[in-house]
Amino acid sequence: MRSWFLLLKTSEIRELIRLLDETSVHELHIELEDGKIHIKKADTLSYAPPLSHVDVPVAAPAAVPAPVVSEVTTSVTPTFTPPAESSAAAAEEGTVLIKSPMVGTFYAAPSPTSPPYVEVGSKVTEKTVVCIVEAMKLMNEIEADVRGEIVEVIAENGHLVEYGQPLFRVKLA
Repeated sequence: MRSWFLLLKTSEIRELIRLLDETSVHELHIELEDGKIHIKKADTLSYAPPLSHVDVPVAAPAAVPAPVVSEVTTSVTPTFTPPAESSAAAAEEGTVLIKSPMVGTFYAAPSPTSPPYVEVGSKVTEKTVVCIVEAMKLMNEIEADVRGEIVEVIAENGHLVEYGQPLFRVKLA
């Protein structure tokens, strides 16, 4: 029996994150018999360097300006920079990229012996499952969210993908 927990849709995970971000709650932990999920707001501090460079003798360290620390933020900055050829290909008229909504392992099929969810030439709708991204032992089914035809499979099966990394290129219908 598969639990509801392992079948959370990307949109449901996004909704949990959005709700957490809109409240003063800093952490959400849900635990059931068959799994658990833990979402925590990032506590990051930004460093603003001094506006000008001043040469200060070693004997006078008190004259060195102290770093400026800004307020705590909860934003997430994607670390993935897509290759130039994928960006150029996505810019083609009438195509869009399906991007990974999270960091995890990309799987093109539901199991190693099953055929892939989609291949080049496959027709997709907004609700078509195109792949799985495994994150923290949770298998997250990724839906196309667009209607069209797969023209390129960018991610490699079994490889790590980053947040925002292109997985597929779709020609819009």
